[in-house]
Amino acid sequence: MKILQEDVILIKENLYLPKEYGAQRLLSEFPDKGWKLGSIDSLLKRIHNMGIFVRQPGSGIPLTYTWPHLRCDVGLGEGN
Repeated sequence: MKILQEDVILIKENLYLPKEYGAQRLLSEFPDKGWKLGSIDSLLKRIHNMGIFVRQPGSGIPLTYTWPHLRCDVGLGEGN
C-alpha cells in the first residue's frame, strides 16, 4: 500500500529522527498499514540522505512535455 504524506511526516518527525526507528520496527508498530519493507527502507534512506521526501518542483514532468510559453510556430516555406 502507498505511504501517504501524513505517514511520511509522522515517520520523519516523530519516529525516525528522534527515536531512530528502523524499517522493521515501523512495520511491527503499524501492521495494519500494509506497507512493504522495501518501501519503508527506501523512504528512510531518502530521509537520511536528503532530509526530505518531497519531490522538487518539475521533477515529475515527462521529457516529452512541451512548455506552452516555449512553443514557436514553424512555418513551411512558400515553395514546399
